[in-house]
Amino acid sequence: MIQRREPCGHAAPGDVLLALLALAGILALLLAAPGSLLDRADRVACAVCHRIPERTFTVAGRPLPLCARCSGTYLAALAGFVVLLLRGRGRTGHLPAPKHLAVLGGFLLIWAVDGLNSYLTFFPGLPHLYEPTNLLRLATGTLEGLVLSALMLPVFNLSLWAEPAPRPVVENWGDLAWLLVGGAIVVGLVSSGWAPLLYPLALTSTLMVVILFGIVNGVVLVTLLRREGRARGWHEVAAPLLLGLMLALVELGAIAALRTFLTARLDLPF
Repeated sequence: MIQRREPCGHAAPGDVLLALLALAGILALLLAAPGSLLDRADRVACAVCHRIPERTFTVAGRPLPLCARCSGTYLAALAGFVVLLLRGRGRTGHLPAPKHLAVLGGFLLIWAVDGLNSYLTFFPGLPHLYEPTNLLRLATGTLEGLVLSALMLPVFNLSLWAEPAPRPVVENWGDLAWLLVGGAIVVGLVSSGWAPLLYPLALTSTLMVVILFGIVNGVVLVTLLRREGRARGWHEVAAPLLLGLMLALVELGAIAALRTFLTARLDLPF
């Protein structure tokens, strides 16, 4: 369990400088990336997704940067965060209540079964339970994304804040129902193929890839700096969080390059 320490109260001058340097690094990395916005989104997606065209939704004649399952995962994570914020869970520090955690575990099981079944179809002759579709991939990826939001938010809050709210992030069935509503909206938007949604879906989904990597990095940095559970305002955690985002861009670029190299050399179906 994280031990509470005396709150910092304000950002140190060194933190302000670090935040400014991290912000400058983020802007430099974004501006240095070649190509259009969609090209840059494709490179981010390459780090986390196989991007097989047949398993990807097309909008306005262009495949989305992420496959159907990954599009559902990252967009639903965003939808889940938004729903939980609107439900007053923005600073909660407790995991879902056990009965709701069991339902979320069921969501992950559905995602895992569909993912394995879909993967088996890469290999002719191997048995599989049913014929996968992109809509199923999208729906099960969406379930995974909702679980990610419900688990990451309290861990993030507990790691940063001096006084996280003492209530479960999913406290009742209404919370869970609204998460599913958010997920249904994601499924509807991605599967619609509506041309004006190309840029919003492409850029939002890949931005969430960077944000989730950045959150993990930021929490690790806060822990390494022994500042966990101390902050009372965003100004006190801006430096490690911005640095985490900068590191996320570097990590994703390196992973994408390595994945492209290995795929070309080994011709693996993932």
